[in-house]
Amino acid sequence: MHSIIVVPMHSTCPDDHIHLEPGDSLPFGRTAGPYGPHLTVAHEGVSRTAGEITAAGAYWRLSNLSSAQTYAVENPEGAGEHIKVAPGRLDAPVPFEFARVVLPAGNELLSFDVWAPRHDFLDRVGQRDGAPTTCAFPLDRGKRYFHVLVALCAARLRGEPHAPLPTAEELVEQLRPMWPAVSRASVAWNIDYLAVKLRLKPAPDTVPSGGPRLNGKKERLVSLALRFDLVREDDLALLNGNRSLVR
Repeated sequence: MHSIIVVPMHSTCPDDHIHLEPGDSLPFGRTAGPYGPHLTVAHEGVSRTAGEITAAGAYWRLSNLSSAQTYAVENPEGAGEHIKVAPGRLDAPVPFEFARVVLPAGNELLSFDVWAPRHDFLDRVGQRDGAPTTCAFPLDRGKRYFHVLVALCAARLRGEPHAPLPTAEELVEQLRPMWPAVSRASVAWNIDYLAVKLRLKPAPDTVPSGGPRLNGKKERLVSLALRFDLVREDDLALLNGNRSLVR
């Protein structure tokens, strides 16, 4: 699995995403550099060389190369949780699995997302030699993407193996008790993220523009989740906002 995935502002398909392996760096700013990949933030209020992202295994670091602007890194799933990276600060570690880098640009705030979907674990307690083991299906049951996965699988978890997949509107209704601000767009975003996190391969069911149909992606996610017990019947308690009943 790629260590870090950068999602440019206004990205509309996975082909726009920039994948970084551990040790890779990605500069960003108003103008592209002469060598290697670069994230261009085309706004006159952004420095030509504004900063740099460095992948470091299961997390990433942010360098603020601006001489005057503080950058904010937000956790979109948090309750205002964020860190600030001061001008000139190098290699500030970012602890969020999902992060939004916010850049002041004149009278606007510009942003792009950074995902850190890789989770590493020891093979067993006490074992320290060698590289850590990468988890096959690194899911955090406290995250909204997991709640979306439970909602996708809910009918089949309740004993309806041939139930049709829920529509976007049905998913929104299922998720609203524990996620009042849920929307069709946020559900679609989480489905896309699940496809990355669970390493779904591109499917042959594509629309003319080349992007996978949402229903095909949902079906493959549900099939994978149920086949490997990534979600179970007791996870349905999450849809009622009850975390205490979930393992």
